[in-house]
Amino acid sequence: MTYEELFGQIQKKHSFLCVGLDTDLSKIPAHLLLEEDPVFAFNRVIVDATLPFAVAYKPNLAFYEVLGPKGWESLKKTVAYIRSQSADIFIIADAKRGDIGNTSAMYARTFFEQLDVDAVTLSPYMGQDTVTPFLQFKDKWAVLLALTSNPSAADFQYFEDGNGQLLYEKVLQTSREWASTNQLMFVVGATRAQELSKVREIVPEHFLLVPGVGAQGGSLGEVARYGMNGHCGLLVNSSRGILYASQGKDFAEKAGNAAETIQQQMEQLLENHGLFS
Repeated sequence: MTYEELFGQIQKKHSFLCVGLDTDLSKIPAHLLLEEDPVFAFNRVIVDATLPFAVAYKPNLAFYEVLGPKGWESLKKTVAYIRSQSADIFIIADAKRGDIGNTSAMYARTFFEQLDVDAVTLSPYMGQDTVTPFLQFKDKWAVLLALTSNPSAADFQYFEDGNGQLLYEKVLQTSREWASTNQLMFVVGATRAQELSKVREIVPEHFLLVPGVGAQGGSLGEVARYGMNGHCGLLVNSSRGILYASQGKDFAEKAGNAAETIQQQMEQLLENHGLFS
């Protein structure tokens, strides 16, 4: 998917919602545990309930890999199901990979050839050669960790060099040269909303994947205020607040309601920025 196609979906749905498929067997409704593939059964219903309101889905690989081969099959079926329901949905494998070039090349083939996702989250810590293999695939994206929302982010990301530049700023400034805005996206946590102004000074046109709205306490309004650009430029992720809005048999209805509530807020923010088609 290209930059313009992604923006087109945002305009079409009046939404920049990414639903995080962090499917935890210990949290899904008990009746689904009787299914042959409980994870896929849950994901399928969540996708059906949220598809009218979302432009992206982001399965977190940890929740699938922990289940071994069965988890990988659940993930493959989930991606295939999303594709069968809409060819225009952006799918991000939240894998946070990052390794030497030949290993990264294998990871890139895994996600783009075997799994058929649009994007992969990556750690840029080892430098350009760990990211380059992911940029060899047409209309596929590398999503680089830049400024995260976890409590220990300050351990390294705020390290200041002799010129007063913070490490996350250096990551943005250096990596923005590796590819165009059609292939490179950055992770910036919603709990760092006010710092989005600084991020936008460095990468004004790139899309940002923004986790941390909802359960982690990030403010959607603040994210839009500081991070939205002329093409929206945001994919805001919500996981737990949608997936586990209910653990009863009404879980699909509640998940759909939660997604719709966020979409309606996003619609207003997009209108305020004059970004409707």
